[in-house]
Amino acid sequence: MDIGRKHKMVAVIEDDESYRAAVERLLKSAGLLAQSFGSAEAFLKSGQQHETGCLITDIRMPGMSGLELQSKLNSDHCSIPTIFITAHGDEKMRMQAMRGGAVKFLTKPFDSEALLESVRVALTS
Repeated sequence: MDIGRKHKMVAVIEDDESYRAAVERLLKSAGLLAQSFGSAEAFLKSGQQHETGCLITDIRMPGMSGLELQSKLNSDHCSIPTIFITAHGDEKMRMQAMRGGAVKFLTKPFDSEALLESVRVALTS
């Protein structure tokens, strides 16, 4: 177990600005260090991959999708526990995400406590 992971940032990647802000506020209200990004590309450009203890990402976004981001991080040997959130998920997407190492796959709208519990599990894995 990576003891330092629980002190690392939770990155939120969501193209919907209001949804992104709401998730970031929820995480911060729970005492977690959180930073949000409007796209997978913005997250990758930030260089924050190695400071991230948990990733919350939408599946479908303009540009790189959440699944493509997961694949890129895995191929770069940068495995970050990932929670996928989506309004358009299907079983095939869920299975692909879980095979890639996702911690959880949540459908919008989701319960805030379910998200926070998933983040806690990810940060202690």
